Amino acid sequence: MTYTMGVIVLLVAAGRGLRAGGDLPKQYQNLLGRPVMAWTLDAVRAALPGCRVQLVIHPDDAELYEQVIASLPHPPNLLPWVAGGASRQASVRAGLAAIGALCKDAKYVLIHDVARPFLTSTLTSRFISNLLNYNAIIPCLTIFDAVKRIDPDGRLLEEIDRAQLRRIQTPQAFAFDLISSAHQQAFAAGHDDFPDDAAVLQWAGHPVHVCEGEADNMKLTTAEDFARAESQLLNQRADIRIGQGFDVHAFGEGDHVWLGGVKIPHGRAMVGHSDADVVLHALTDAILGALGDGDIGQHFPPSDPQWKGARSDIFLKDALLRVVLRQGLVAHLDVTIICEAPKISPHRETIRAQIAQICALPLDRISVKATTTEQLGFTGRKEGIAAMALATIRLPSSPLTA
Repeated sequence: MTYTMGVIVLLVAAGRGLRAGGDLPKQYQNLLGRPVMAWTLDAVRAALPGCRVQLVIHPDDAELYEQVIASLPHPPNLLPWVAGGASRQASVRAGLAAIGALCKDAKYVLIHDVARPFLTSTLTSRFISNLLNYNAIIPCLTIFDAVKRIDPDGRLLEEIDRAQLRRIQTPQAFAFDLISSAHQQAFAAGHDDFPDDAAVLQWAGHPVHVCEGEADNMKLTTAEDFARAESQLLNQRADIRIGQGFDVHAFGEGDHVWLGGVKIPHGRAMVGHSDADVVLHALTDAILGALGDGDIGQHFPPSDPQWKGARSDIFLKDALLRVVLRQGLVAHLDVTIICEAPKISPHRETIRAQIAQICALPLDRISVKATTTEQLGFTGRKEGIAAMALATIRLPSSPLTA
């Protein structure tokens, strides 16, 4: 389902996340080689296709933010980012104001912590269905452990009845006008320290309802949380698949070839409908093969004039998006270039780095090799270049519903 009925996602990403350690704010630290923010944006896109997304970031993080967005094969429908404030409440207020100015059709808003990268379509569907009946819905988890109060010295006092206690998560979903008004009222009254947005709405006198949350919808706060999150990402994607790709293009007139997204000077050019990048074409087919989703010619037929001269990273990014929409991840890419000329070794690391950038993968998950055919066959006669590729991907064994 594509959500275009006035649902906006507000992602709060202006905090410093000091308890997570590291040299960067936690939203820009890596999980399996990708920033937390990238995982969260992928999850939002998969869970709420078509939704507009408003990010609130720290003004000092603009460059880091742009790097994350540039790394996404296909980012979600992003509104221009806005700067956050000194508190979470101030940041949310800034995001709501930006949405109100840009999205006159805003009917509902889902306010989510960017440090929760495990949003699912199951949870968002609960919100959408409940918003038809209530103006405020938040997810919660039942507490099964005993809960006790302690004094400042750490001594146990009385036990607390946990039957009416819940652990609260995000996203928290609200009628847009209602939560915007409540935030403005709280600001005017000098209240800027509420623990979450539900508390702001309650202070303004409005009821808030709950729905069942998801245990896997964890918030990353400490270094231990990052280790748990990496394990969770892998465990959720236990269906390991390998796909194979192959491509070949003949030489024609020209002064350069495109290999792996890198322009390499050469006395000939590759002949093809697009830029004839055999490396990216082979990788695209390898990923599509692992997905069981046809081939590059099926999705980008050479008979279609819109792909005339197109850069081949378009095709690879489309295949990567198909992995994202299946809630999967690319584990490794391996390509072998077969040619007599040009010499690949001087360009090997540049090609690796370019593929890693296109795919938003760590460099150690990209392998680029080259070989000749000992002057045998069409490549041996320097009539063209071929490439073989393998893609290893991990998909959920079943749809991620928790």
